[in-house]
Amino acid sequence: MNNSKKNQKPDLQSSRRTFCKNTALFTAGMMLPAMEMGAMANVFNDKTLKIAVVGCGGRGTGAANQALKADENVELVAMADAFEDRLNGSLQSLQKEFEGTKKVNVKEKNKFVGFDAYKKAIDQADVVILATPPGFRPYHFEYAINAGKHVFMEKPVATDVPGIRKVLEMAKVAKANKLNVVVGLQRHYQNNYIAMEEKINQNAIGKIISGQVYWNSGGVWVNPRRAGQSEMEYQMRNWYYFNWLCGDHILEQHIHNIDVANWFIGEYPVSAQGMGGRLVRTGSEHGEIFDHHFVEFKYPGGAVISSQCRHQPGTWSKVGEDFQGTKGSVHMNDAGAASITDIEGNNIFEYRNRRDPNPYQVEHDKLFASIRNKEVISDAENGAKSTMTAIMGRMATYSGQIINWDEALKSDKVLMPEEVTWESTPPTVPGKDGLYPIPTPGKTEII
Repeated sequence: MNNSKKNQKPDLQSSRRTFCKNTALFTAGMMLPAMEMGAMANVFNDKTLKIAVVGCGGRGTGAANQALKADENVELVAMADAFEDRLNGSLQSLQKEFEGTKKVNVKEKNKFVGFDAYKKAIDQADVVILATPPGFRPYHFEYAINAGKHVFMEKPVATDVPGIRKVLEMAKVAKANKLNVVVGLQRHYQNNYIAMEEKINQNAIGKIISGQVYWNSGGVWVNPRRAGQSEMEYQMRNWYYFNWLCGDHILEQHIHNIDVANWFIGEYPVSAQGMGGRLVRTGSEHGEIFDHHFVEFKYPGGAVISSQCRHQPGTWSKVGEDFQGTKGSVHMNDAGAASITDIEGNNIFEYRNRRDPNPYQVEHDKLFASIRNKEVISDAENGAKSTMTAIMGRMATYSGQIINWDEALKSDKVLMPEEVTWESTPPTVPGKDGLYPIPTPGKTEII
């Protein structure tokens, strides 16, 4: 992997009007039920669209499932993963789900294993699903776009700033070549969020001046180290806990809530400052990432957003967003509810519809409908900038410094190795005590 070091500086002073115009295509029509969108899909042609999935873990398998349900005339033809057992498990799951159909058609020769497997799988397809650990995403995206493929890629889209610049560069290429790119920030495809964004655009709460976004939970899975396992295999099996692969949970999970702040405000932040650390998850099994982050993001128009995420069992949990405007407040719930209160706290709007389509499915429905209708969805730029926002938050908590967007976007600090093989030594390794080095505010250099 050759990491680009071009210091590209995209325009960060987008107005709400420009921001909303850029996102209008993938929000337009989103309130339609999934069945109606599916019926739209074959308006112009019935060509069988071939799908490849790169990254066969739970999210890759889920995305492949949703892609196969999004259009009547699609088939999965190729799969790639670093691990053969994971690929085979994913394939068996999909074969069972679509038993009796011709939608899963992965021949033995099109099952590719290893770090270079993505190229071989991508070459077989019209539409590519990218769902490996995020550190690989910029390079897989670059290859897919240069190969002329439509793409669904999971968030976040990178773990370091050079990766962000690569994705921004390829986003322009994708748009120029009329390639569809959907990023798995599925709240953009979720009806309660779309309804609330419309209310904000109608000035229902006035100008947003502050907000709080949360992903506080007990944490995620751990795969125990096995006897004889190399350090590279161990980290690949536990990618969530290593920054070169995951980017920390402020990036991998909390990006959803941070992205909503960017979306509703209509801007990307100019600076961030915060704090974080490890208080509960302190063992070697939790690698090098923090178990809590708290960040203040300041936006060009004056809004200040407080961002918090936590992986600490037994603590208060919340996943959602609240925003305060000059005329009222917004309250978002990931389960599907949304409401607005006026400046005195009176409830003036409530969205509650338990029959809404699954946004994870809707994003694939929209992707394939757009391909069929010869339209273009361009999520990659926003995906990159919201990923950059979360990276800036990580920079702030790791360093204890104020991080400015323009300076951060120039960073040449590369987390991903130049080349990854099973024989490679990972960028971070445990010390003699078995523990991995942990970022230290006031000492750690992050730019």
